Amino acid sequence: MPVWLPIVSRELFEESPAAIRLTGVISNGAERPGDKPRWGEMVAPGVYGPIHQHFFNARLDMMVDGPDNSVYEVNTVADAPGPENPHHNAFHAEATLLASEAQAQRILDPLAGRFWKVVNPSVRNRLGEPVAYKLMPGENVLPFAGPEASVTKRAAFMTRHLWVTRHDPRERYAAGEYPNQHPGGAGLPIYVRDDAPLENTDVVLWYTFGAHHIVRPEDWPVMPVATIGFMLKPVGFFDRNPALDVPRPMPHGECCNSG
Repeated sequence: MPVWLPIVSRELFEESPAAIRLTGVISNGAERPGDKPRWGEMVAPGVYGPIHQHFFNARLDMMVDGPDNSVYEVNTVADAPGPENPHHNAFHAEATLLASEAQAQRILDPLAGRFWKVVNPSVRNRLGEPVAYKLMPGENVLPFAGPEASVTKRAAFMTRHLWVTRHDPRERYAAGEYPNQHPGGAGLPIYVRDDAPLENTDVVLWYTFGAHHIVRPEDWPVMPVATIGFMLKPVGFFDRNPALDVPRPMPHGECCNSG
């Protein structure tokens, strides 16, 4: 699923959520009475649904206040005990530049509160910090199919939650132009093969997010909506909360006075 989302204006909404909603009739099969399926769950008498996954990839053509952007991975780290941390409760954020396409193939780490930040170092906010937006992951998973599986070869983008590439108008789809017709390796593995530098340039973020579905009786016969996605949030892109820019209320009754 390609998504083009340039961020070029301070008139955008403060936060930009992106979501996929899944529903419908699950794939199902028959099961003999008393038998329990190994690769699925019973959803009704004699009916089982297989465990399965859905993967999506959003192509985010970023321009944070201009085309010259850099991408940082931000992790939260616990401070070591010592004189500066006498109560053993201090922690801080560490940002690491993803300087090339080889370095910018990343996996989620919720235990580190990991997110990724797109920065424009040439534009500063009122605190003197570079303007930025961050990609906040939502619910996610990695594929359980092995590296030799056909689906993994043809959709290798699934093996990383984040890829970053230097902008190329020919690179449009995470799995390549014809994912059902190539033997494997097309798309993002080809795009990053030259390991292009990513600092202060026109960058494209490719975010992979997956739905992991162990079916339930409640999913039969029609599955309730499940939602997965991510969010883009400003990080010093605005000088203060932009939602506070609200007109002052009119005095009571002023709108009703006809003169």
